[in-house]
Amino acid sequence: MNIQTFRYAASGGGNTLLGLIVYYIAFKYIFAEKVFHFGFFAFEGHNAALFLSFCVTFPVGFFMSKYVVFNDSNMKGRIQLFRYLLVCLFNLFINYLLLKIMVEKFYVYPIFAQIITICIVIMFSYIAQRNFSFKASLPDEYTDDIKD
Repeated sequence: MNIQTFRYAASGGGNTLLGLIVYYIAFKYIFAEKVFHFGFFAFEGHNAALFLSFCVTFPVGFFMSKYVVFNDSNMKGRIQLFRYLLVCLFNLFINYLLLKIMVEKFYVYPIFAQIITICIVIMFSYIAQRNFSFKASLPDEYTDDIKD
């Protein structure tokens, strides 16, 4: 395992654990496993907990990815942030959809459904972050060959 994969696994694992803890606390205690009425819209407790967890883990995950995992990327920070946001929103959509199906159609307890969903989303996330959000630039020796 190379160092970048190890760093991704360590920081991503920590951020995933943080997200799961926030999800659990939000689902069990903040939203009390009930429907949360948010003005014009009502969220099921498991969905509201998912969005709250996303709000906590998004900035933590970005800074860990930018400064710890993919620090070899020369791309501008705002471009990385935008790309990271796109990937995270796609992951959030997949997470929401899978969570909704598992909880509301198959009656899987939300905490267990979230753990299963996380395992599925992680596979896509690493590939997308590495090859899209924090894509490293080619070394000079390769760019010189391309120019010739």
